[in-house]
Amino acid sequence: MARILYVEDNDDNIYMLQNRLRRQGFDVLIARDGASGVEIAKAECPDLIVMDLGLPVMDGWEASRRLKSDGATSHIPVIALSAHAMSNDRTQALEAGCDEYDVKPVEWTRLLMKIRALLPAEDAP
Repeated sequence: MARILYVEDNDDNIYMLQNRLRRQGFDVLIARDGASGVEIAKAECPDLIVMDLGLPVMDGWEASRRLKSDGATSHIPVIALSAHAMSNDRTQALEAGCDEYDVKPVEWTRLLMKIRALLPAEDAP
């Protein structure tokens, strides 16, 4: 079972996406800010990270940069999520090391396709 770390500070978003991921067979870890996301990623080494960009304590761009610059976590795929959907958000997310980018509100089918594409075939339910 693949483990996904979802880094998000909005309770409604956490509830919705966590439930959908679990129904698909994923084990879901939650972090509520970028700094906690980095700590949990280092401690738990999830198979994939879904990272909100607008986070307290440390934003998703900085958290992604730190994860991708650390040899222990650099291999973990990161999907950035942004509610702003500004034209340069995608570029900035990819420059920060994110492997993929999506917008909020989450379009579930599209996000699930991106998750499955980034997971090794044996881990994707």
